[in-house]
Amino acid sequence: MLACANEPFYDVYKSTTNRRWHHHERQTFQVQIDQNNGPYDVWVYIRHTGEYDFANLFFLSHETGPGLKDTSYRHEFTLATSDGRWTGKSAGNLYENRRLLKENYTFPDTGMYTFEIEQNMQENPILDITDVGLKIVRK
Repeated sequence: MLACANEPFYDVYKSTTNRRWHHHERQTFQVQIDQNNGPYDVWVYIRHTGEYDFANLFFLSHETGPGLKDTSYRHEFTLATSDGRWTGKSAGNLYENRRLLKENYTFPDTGMYTFEIEQNMQENPILDITDVGLKIVRK
C-alpha cells in the first residue's frame, strides 16, 4: 500500500518539434481531478541533449482550474554545475531534470485543471530541449 502512494497519478511528456522550443509554444497538460481531499506533489521535468547551450533554463508555469485565479510563476532549472557537468539523470546524450512546483498541494475543487509550461529564456527558440513533462503524485 505504501508503494502505491508514491506512484504518479498523472505522468505525461510532450516533445518539442525538432528539439526547438519557441516562446509561443506552451506545453499544455490537462488533468482531471476527481478527489481534492488529499495532498499532491506537482513536478515539471525537462529533457535536453548534451548540446544544450546554457547551464540553466527559465520557464513560466501557468495554472487554471475550478476555484483558482489564473496564476503564472517564473522558475529556474539549474541544468549544469559550475564546472560544466550536466545534472540530473542521463541516458547517453539525453539528460532529465525535475523541479517541484507544488508540495503537499490540495486542489481547491474537483474538475479539469490546465497546466502550461512556457520557456522564458532570452534566446528564441532555445535548441536541444527534447521534452517537457508534468507529473502529479497523490500522497
